[in-house]
Amino acid sequence: MEWPAFLDEYEKLVFRMNTPRVVIDNAVCPNATLVKVDSARRHGILLEAVQVLTDLNLSIKKAYISSDGRWFMDVFHVTDQNGDKLTDESVLSYIEKSLVTIHYERSNEINGLTALELTGTDRVGLLSEVFAVLADLQCNVVESKVWTHNGRIASLIYVKDCDSGCQIEDSQKIDRIEALLRNVLKGDNDIRSAKTSVSMAVTHTERRLHQMMFADRDYERKPILQFSADSPVVTVQNWTERGYSVVNIQCKDRTRLLFDVVCTLTDMDYVVFHATINTARDRACLEFYIKHKDGTPISSEPEQQRVIQCLQAAIKRRASEGVRLELCTADRQCLLADVTRTFRENGLNVTRAEISTSGETARNIFYVTDAIGNPADPKTIESVRQKIGMSNLKVKELPLVYHSKAESEEEAVGVGGTVLLSLGSLVRRNLYNLGLIRSYS
Repeated sequence: MEWPAFLDEYEKLVFRMNTPRVVIDNAVCPNATLVKVDSARRHGILLEAVQVLTDLNLSIKKAYISSDGRWFMDVFHVTDQNGDKLTDESVLSYIEKSLVTIHYERSNEINGLTALELTGTDRVGLLSEVFAVLADLQCNVVESKVWTHNGRIASLIYVKDCDSGCQIEDSQKIDRIEALLRNVLKGDNDIRSAKTSVSMAVTHTERRLHQMMFADRDYERKPILQFSADSPVVTVQNWTERGYSVVNIQCKDRTRLLFDVVCTLTDMDYVVFHATINTARDRACLEFYIKHKDGTPISSEPEQQRVIQCLQAAIKRRASEGVRLELCTADRQCLLADVTRTFRENGLNVTRAEISTSGETARNIFYVTDAIGNPADPKTIESVRQKIGMSNLKVKELPLVYHSKAESEEEAVGVGGTVLLSLGSLVRRNLYNLGLIRSYS
């Protein structure tokens, strides 16, 4: 490895000590790729490791997290979206390089874009009004993510100036954007809680959305639109003898579930010392042994209830309610304003959205329901498609979390099975030595 000239020998030693050791193995498990990370422990490093995997849209089928003193070991069993092992060498190389560098701070600069953060009360047609205002202000939406939960909306919108094609730097224009969007978010009855802000640098987009909704206290609110989603079961108990608080979650499995949970615990300033994650078919079981950053467990019943509420909210925010519509068409000014206006005029409510552009092509995903949260009428969907373009707007099935393949380590055979069982025994023995399980046999 070539060292930068400005590093002295001590700095090189510190670098070596803190650099995570990453092992990626396709021989151990018959139906998943095993990713193992050993590193010095620091607050947030588990979240960054999970983020690397979930940003590649990988499914984490199992995971074992164990921390011993100032060191931790993570073992992830991952597959692609089709439930297959990872075989693309470029993907494997990217994972290894990304995990090796997670110990070091990364730049969050948005190249040539201005980030708009919006929170407020959700209502039918709100997104249409937001995009119409931006179009009138000559702002081109390049990327955006929109979440709704318990009658609240949070959105990160990345824009550039239509005329210059660059980041918006005019302070007067920025002030006007904030003021007009705040008026839209306020509506008739959200004078106090509607918020807008402009940023030139942000954290990870989805982590920031969690932070925005947490700050908005969506977990304390009652939903305006009644959904029939499978509610997660979360329990919190204290293990007084060992000084841990034990968080157990039983819920429907889906992609990015582990990220959402670990993100919330991290931003609430809890440290995960040990954890096990298991999935079977469409169900997930997650158990975490946590403490505050100062080493103390959860100290009161109200705090326990707050953790339960916040984790339930984190899991539900990304729940894919409604029909998934995918729009792929040539990008143009006012495209989003026109599309979302058509949704509004036909009584469709957008519960989640992912907006992106690739070159001159817009690739957008919308989840829509009727105005009160029920499944949208198929006739309404077809009418909207005719107006927007049947070939441009397509109905897609909701993505299924792949679990049809056998996933038990006990089915491992030959040398691979022996290695996997040995690794599993190592993790269980570590947990046993710390008193977290009764046996490791």
